Amino acid sequence: MSTITLRNLPQELIPILEANEAELEGRILELIVLELVRQQRISTGKAAELLGISKWEFVQLLGQNNIPYFTESSEELVAQVETVQRILGEQR
Repeated sequence: MSTITLRNLPQELIPILEANEAELEGRILELIVLELVRQQRISTGKAAELLGISKWEFVQLLGQNNIPYFTESSEELVAQVETVQRILGEQR
């Protein structure tokens, strides 16, 4: 993985990022990965892999950052459940 050096990061951002200088690199990577997931440019599985955490830990991280795990509307989720139920009913 390539390394990026942040030379011009204003010091006032460090407390806002809720990280001390030693934790800063990890927090910035976390924020980048969260944003890529939010934009649906990478999967949650890939995001967890990039951060070196389990998928469950990543789902919790999404919640901590107010990013929904499910991007479907409630109507879309209901339609998906109904489709699965219909398919399962047809297999009996």
